[in-house]
Amino acid sequence: MTAKNSLAMHPQVEDYVSTVKKESEVLVKVEIPKKILKLNDVIATHFSKKELSGLHQKLNIPYPDAQAITRAMNHNSSNDNGGSASKKRKHDSSNDVEDDELLVAGTKVLCLPSGPINCNLGISNLIEIVKPEIKNLVEDANLLKMWVTFLIPKIEDGNNFGVSIQEDTLGEIRTVEAEAATFFEQISRYYLTRAKIVTKVAKYPHVEDYRRLIDELDEKEYVSLRIVLSEVRNHYAALYDLIAKNWEKIIRPRTSNAENLY
Repeated sequence: MTAKNSLAMHPQVEDYVSTVKKESEVLVKVEIPKKILKLNDVIATHFSKKELSGLHQKLNIPYPDAQAITRAMNHNSSNDNGGSASKKRKHDSSNDVEDDELLVAGTKVLCLPSGPINCNLGISNLIEIVKPEIKNLVEDANLLKMWVTFLIPKIEDGNNFGVSIQEDTLGEIRTVEAEAATFFEQISRYYLTRAKIVTKVAKYPHVEDYRRLIDELDEKEYVSLRIVLSEVRNHYAALYDLIAKNWEKIIRPRTSNAENLY
């Protein structure tokens, strides 16, 4: 009767569970230690700048020509003082219109005379280094989460100390996974913020504070990326330490406790 009421695991699902367990054990025993050492090398190699001014990138937005603007303003003023005949001549003569357009030296926002404005290539290259590591941490945490979930035995009365350790480990893995996912938002927020400031520079090219703000933002992002990569390494190290210390209880939550009683 018990056999009839029990639910047998589907063979393909059983293969998936077995694969998750094997991959997770390899991840913990082999891949995570390598990952920690690799991240240490990346931080030491790419995030060792002491002088952040080297991160600055010149904007392709020229300063407005004050003399040209003054000439244009004086030209328009003289046309206004010339009366209706002068205005009529301005509309009738295409050459005069072209001259007026040439005299206007203000920066256009939708079509900059100096061409497109590139993002900070140094910061972008660092982002391309950090993003895959964030992605790997999210995927590895998800794999470990499923691994511990599959190791949790069926619910029974008593002898649940090992199960509580599994649940605590599972909670820590979920926290790491959630925090790692938020790192992606920080990167997209940097590009959005920088784009808004660049448009301000394009609209008000004579305001030096906006130009300086972009440099400050790039420096801040460099420090933030270093912190993010350090946090990724720390998360790997913390998970490895937690799982290694409680390996027996995570693998065999009840058997190990039963053995310790004798």
